[in-house]
Amino acid sequence: ATLPVTLSITSNAVIIDKYIDILKKAKVNKINISLDSLDRTKFKQITLRDQFEKVYDNIMLLISEGFKVKLNAVLIKGFNDNEIIDFIELTKKLPISVRFIEFMPFSGNQWDKSKLVSLKEVLQEVNTRYDETEVLRLKDAPNDTSKNYKINDYKGSFAIISTMTNPFCDSCNRIRLTANGQIKNCLFSATESDLLTPLRE
Repeated sequence: ATLPVTLSITSNAVIIDKYIDILKKAKVNKINISLDSLDRTKFKQITLRDQFEKVYDNIMLLISEGFKVKLNAVLIKGFNDNEIIDFIELTKKLPISVRFIEFMPFSGNQWDKSKLVSLKEVLQEVNTRYDETEVLRLKDAPNDTSKNYKINDYKGSFAIISTMTNPFCDSCNRIRLTANGQIKNCLFSATESDLLTPLRE
């Protein structure tokens, strides 16, 4: 974190409470939490863990400890697309960013175009609940991969990462370090570069 970059870590938040002090010491204050449903049954179906309450409590803990929290929800038509408004309502009192991610084809995830919830469809759903004057379009940061919005007077914000319908590859400057020490220059990259082995040597 001493380098001129922005560091964030992605977590399922199941045991992140054990690492609060370590994250602070490393000066990692941006936490992305993968949370595809606010429904306990759906959460268990997705994660194979009956730990929704633990994850939710840890999200609240991270907020109270001063971390900047983003919730990443991959939308799948017919499964969790009816929770879009529920997610946005979290931003009413919580200073978080909810990011809706278009369903992307990865090996083994049974991707089907019919399951895709597009940027346009998310905004259509938003407009069924909120008046156009309430939905504020925020200015995106340079190289941002998301289109950012906010409901007027809400503490937090929401964003849409339209990987499939509005690709942003030409401006993306993300680089990822996996949990096993591999560098990925793109989520879709077929190759990785090993950093852990030379580090240990």
